[in-house]
Amino acid sequence: MDGTPNDGYGTNDGYDASDDGASEDGVRDDSAPAGGPGPDVIVIGAGPAGENVAGRCAQAGLAVAIVERELVGGECSYWGCIPSKTLLRPGEVLAAARRVPGAAAAVTGSVEAAAAFARRDEMVAGYTDDGQVPWLRDRGVELVRGVARLTGRPREVRVTLTGGGQRLLVASRAVVLAAGTRATVPPVPGLADAEPWDNRSATGARQVPRRLVVLGGGAVGSELAQAFRRLGSETVTLVEGAPRLLAREEEFASDEVRTAFAAEGITVLVDTRAVAVRREPVQPGQPRPEVTVRVVGPAGESELVADEILVAAGRTPATDDLGLTAFGLRPGGFVEVDDQLRARAVPEGWLYAVGDVNGRALLTHLGKYQARIAADVITGRRDIVGQPARDLADGRAVPRVTFTDPQVSAVGLTERAAREAGLAVRAVRVPTGGVAGASVRGTDAVGTSMLVVDENRRVLVGATFTGADTQELVHAATVAIVGEVPVDRLWHAVPAFPTVSEVWLRLLEEYGL
Repeated sequence: MDGTPNDGYGTNDGYDASDDGASEDGVRDDSAPAGGPGPDVIVIGAGPAGENVAGRCAQAGLAVAIVERELVGGECSYWGCIPSKTLLRPGEVLAAARRVPGAAAAVTGSVEAAAAFARRDEMVAGYTDDGQVPWLRDRGVELVRGVARLTGRPREVRVTLTGGGQRLLVASRAVVLAAGTRATVPPVPGLADAEPWDNRSATGARQVPRRLVVLGGGAVGSELAQAFRRLGSETVTLVEGAPRLLAREEEFASDEVRTAFAAEGITVLVDTRAVAVRREPVQPGQPRPEVTVRVVGPAGESELVADEILVAAGRTPATDDLGLTAFGLRPGGFVEVDDQLRARAVPEGWLYAVGDVNGRALLTHLGKYQARIAADVITGRRDIVGQPARDLADGRAVPRVTFTDPQVSAVGLTERAAREAGLAVRAVRVPTGGVAGASVRGTDAVGTSMLVVDENRRVLVGATFTGADTQELVHAATVAIVGEVPVDRLWHAVPAFPTVSEVWLRLLEEYGL
């Protein structure tokens, strides 16, 4: 989930299957020419992945209809990365200023939560998609607002329209699933009844809870825990069942974030799980009663009392009502795809799944990348050497950023994952703050930079950077991994002075070049 309003494409209003070249029983005549009165491609879901596949297909000359049940722009634009990073930004700026002599004295107050919420509202356009719709319209993509479901017949989709009634859509080429995911609520007794916050409740909050419990220490949980602490929550307790925060990243990254959290007064309980939650029923017009969370950890059983509980325990694919059963797919599960984003369970090759819904990498930028690949396959576009489009960025070069302070920016494999994959690797690390560019930015620079090198090929397979603004370092590593650039050649990529990117030179020196 990343992206901004207007990050994808926009919309056209309505599509009428009554005039799409279908026969009386609703099945389109496949002999009808592409670009005729009906759609060549139907996209279900107008988030960043859906917008991109729709726009790219339309720009190639295909007729495209896109179905959206909520807002064009999807989870990321309104309830994910855009509002969460907006809420993180004020605290991030104040923390950065406090590290700069000459500026630190000017920081005399704290984050103004009301202003932060107002800026959040601006960034999500007041939870309207008026600014996103024109991108689809400009590309000739037709928008159908409603709930889409596969009928069980090839390339056929029935939409229950938002304004009432139904509409039948029949594609001549492809149907693309881009329905995304929703927050997972674990089956903890009493949790669902306690009306917990999820990412939508938290990013859309109007008030800062005095006491907050966060279940889940991944990227979402960690970011929002720090955001609300800096917005003014007096106590924030993060509960994580794994032995450490950010369990899929390098261990030093987890340790550094946890140390920073402790310094800010955020309590982190690892190897700990919630076993029961209790909140008195919420009465209309009355303040929400406090919530009690019983947890079990290394020290035994204890109770946490808070004003709100935020669940950040993973995502569930939004596929339970898409009509997947008729095609051998499991409702509520991820849709397994091949390297060209075709659903493996549909051998005819007309059904695609892009973005979170296929479970490959639940990141908006990867969803948009997959959308471009799928569109190229659907349209028959080939790469610069004339080969069919193929999905390449799956597993070996997935960039990811956790926008905590310190940030954790990584791409590719961790050292442990590389060794478990059977690679003979060597890892080298240096302090991120050990270069002049970091010193210029302020005092007490923290963080670590690390490269994981496949010794047999002498190319990078992974990289992690922690510290301030390390998100701007990770793309260079992504290029190096995707391009399989030998480390000896990377030595000649000279970083500018004084920038934090000079850490690349220190890493290569540590490697022995």
